[in-house]
Amino acid sequence: MTIEQSGIGTAETTSASTRVVLDHVAASVPVIASLVDHGEHIAAWADDIAARLVAGRRLLAAGNGGSAAEAQHLTSELTGRFDGDRPAYSAISLHAETSAVTAIGNDYGFEEVFARQVRAHGRAGDVLVLLSTSGKSPNLLAAAAAARDAGVRSIAMTGALPNPLAEVVDDVIAVEGPSANVQEAQLVLVHALCRAMEPTLRRGVAR
Repeated sequence: MTIEQSGIGTAETTSASTRVVLDHVAASVPVIASLVDHGEHIAAWADDIAARLVAGRRLLAAGNGGSAAEAQHLTSELTGRFDGDRPAYSAISLHAETSAVTAIGNDYGFEEVFARQVRAHGRAGDVLVLLSTSGKSPNLLAAAAAARDAGVRSIAMTGALPNPLAEVVDDVIAVEGPSANVQEAQLVLVHALCRAMEPTLRRGVAR
């Protein structure tokens, strides 16, 4: 059955949809390619995070919406594996603790859902990774402040500068572009980070 016969649409509307798809893909390419400019920066993050994990430190991660999915993607690569077998490492996605998120949000407000967990789980020498396309989320800003108080290193992946989150974390990699394309680039950044960490992580846990 053709699209026309199904009544779902016409060749004309399908063509319009195809143009939307192609336009989106075309827009994502330069945003993702801009990560090349951050290559050394990403590598420095990888070396630092991997050294912390091998020394027994923990990675905490947080984001909202699609950025929450990106954060959980990162932590799953560390507790599971990225490319071949190796030891597991401690990594927690704060948004995925649903009972904690809802309890904290109910009792303290949504701005505190990540900060209170950072105060609970974070120890000096740990690292907190915050993902945001806008860099304006109050709950991420509060998490960064809690990390600073706990001696936890905070790093952020954000959209274009300037933005409030970039100003309060220890380090930031900012990518310019439409929100959806920035989020796509951040997934590539996460994978690049994981791949660069692998040699150190495979050498095992020095605890």
